[in-house]
Amino acid sequence: METLSENRCFGGTQGVYKHAAKSTKCDMTFAVFLPEEAQHGPVPVLWFLSGLTCTHENAMIKAGAQGWAAEQGIALVFPDTSPRGEGVPDDEAFDLGQGAGFYVNASEGKWAEHFQMEIYIAEELPTLLAGKFPLDMDRQAITGHSMGGHGALTLAMKLRGRFRSVSAFAPICNPTESEWGQKQFSAYLGSNKAKWAAHDASLLMAAGGFEGPVLIDTGTEDQFGHLLGTAAMAGAIAEAKQEGTVRLQKGYDHSYFFISTFMEDHVAFHAEALYS
Repeated sequence: METLSENRCFGGTQGVYKHAAKSTKCDMTFAVFLPEEAQHGPVPVLWFLSGLTCTHENAMIKAGAQGWAAEQGIALVFPDTSPRGEGVPDDEAFDLGQGAGFYVNASEGKWAEHFQMEIYIAEELPTLLAGKFPLDMDRQAITGHSMGGHGALTLAMKLRGRFRSVSAFAPICNPTESEWGQKQFSAYLGSNKAKWAAHDASLLMAAGGFEGPVLIDTGTEDQFGHLLGTAAMAGAIAEAKQEGTVRLQKGYDHSYFFISTFMEDHVAFHAEALYS
């Protein structure tokens, strides 16, 4: 693992690191914020999965999470959204290829070799983190934005017992019924829609739900609201009798201004679960 930068931040350290990932067969960059408490022993972990076109850097810089995490004594992990670099396939569209991994393991065509983001986030990166940083991997929570909200919700429900809580900002909740999902799943997973269902948060929620609390925030002025499937998720939460809250925030859009406004709420929500 190579250290790209480390900066003092809210009494702790914000670092950026790079490593050669086996699952994606390329170098992957990620960021970790360690609060001051990490100097004395392992601390709980909150993952933030980012959305389309983003890298580790967007949320690290724009979400305003470090101050609230420092207050709660929680580490933050900001992974990248896809494999990158020479030899990694891409597409001219912003919503496919590099920056648009959709947190799935691709099985089709040119995507299959590198686009293994589910196993990278679920297995490879946690193993690396556990060996390099003072993190309490028995106390993990996960959140994300848009495509990353999709990833946070689906991984939380599929990795039973891994995360104590899950939240999301404007998540893609029902990708099997959305252009943000159908296009990418066709490319990465093929035409068999039965394979898609394992990556649809609304379907996973209706089928079994999540063993902890769920918090979802979406803006009423979200310019991509028609692609998110918020109503489907709300219905699935009700059907599953899930402990959860779906909030429609009046006037807010899809941007990081929206995320930073409600980040304190989300960190406090996860802190309650992580320290209970």
